[in-house]
Amino acid sequence: MIAGAAAAQETEVSTPVIPGFWDPKRRVERPPAGSVPVIRFLTTDDFPPFSFLNEEGRLTGFNVDLTRAICDELGIRCTIQAREWDDLLRVLREGDADAIVAGIAVTADARQELDFSDIYMRSPGRFVVRADGEAFDPTAEGLSGKTLAVVARSAHEAYLAAFFPEVGRKLFPTPEAARAALKSGEADAHFGDGMQLSFWLQSEAAGGCCVFAGGPYMESRFFGEGMAIAVPRGAVDLKQAIDSALSSLYEKGVFAELYLRSFPVGFF
Repeated sequence: MIAGAAAAQETEVSTPVIPGFWDPKRRVERPPAGSVPVIRFLTTDDFPPFSFLNEEGRLTGFNVDLTRAICDELGIRCTIQAREWDDLLRVLREGDADAIVAGIAVTADARQELDFSDIYMRSPGRFVVRADGEAFDPTAEGLSGKTLAVVARSAHEAYLAAFFPEVGRKLFPTPEAARAALKSGEADAHFGDGMQLSFWLQSEAAGGCCVFAGGPYMESRFFGEGMAIAVPRGAVDLKQAIDSALSSLYEKGVFAELYLRSFPVGFF
C-alpha cells in the first residue's frame, strides 16, 4: 500500500501538469496592425526564477523568456530593461516604458492606475509529504489525527484554519523549519507555497525525502490573483495585444516549453 502510494506520488512529480489560465473558447482579437509597433518592458534582476542575471551577467528567467515569446508571436520589436523595484512605476508613469513584468500584485489599489493582462502564473498552496509515507488523503477525514507543519501567520496557516479547522497544525517561524519538521518525521505533511516547494523538492536540502501530494489550492483571497503584466490604465490596444499573444503561446505549446524550462518540478 505504501509503495503504491509513493509510486503514484513520484509519477506526479515526474510528469508535471502544465497550468492553463486561458479559456480555449475565448478568442482575443488582436488590435490593428501597427497599433502596437514596439513594447518596452521593465522588470527587475533580483527575482529568480522569473528575472535575474545569469553567470554571464545576462538578464534571464521565465518572465524574460515570456516577454520575448510575446514579441515573437506579435511580430514586433521589444526591449526589456531591468530597473530597481521602487523605480518601476515611476518610469512607466513618465512614459519611458510601456509594460511591467515583475510580479506587481493585482489589487484594487493597483488597478487605480494600471491595467493588467490576463493572469499567466499563480503559486498555489500545496501539500508535501514524505515519499516513503502512507497514502495521503487531503480531506478533513483523511487528515484526522495528522500533524500539519505550516508557517505561523502565513496565508497557508489561514487557509488551513478556514478549511481544515479540526486538523492539528504545528506552527513554525520559517518555511525552512516547517520543511525540516516534515523531513524528520515531526510532522505528517507540510502545507506551503507550491512554487517554493517545487525548488525545495529538487534541492540537496530535501535529499529526495518528499513529494507533492493532492492537488493545487488556488483560492485568490488567500493566495492572490496571480501574476500579470501591468500596463498604463487605458492602454487598450497594448493590453489586447499582450492578451492575444499569451493565449496563442499557450495554444501552441510555447508556454509549456517555457514553464518546464524554469520549473522542471511542476507545482500544479
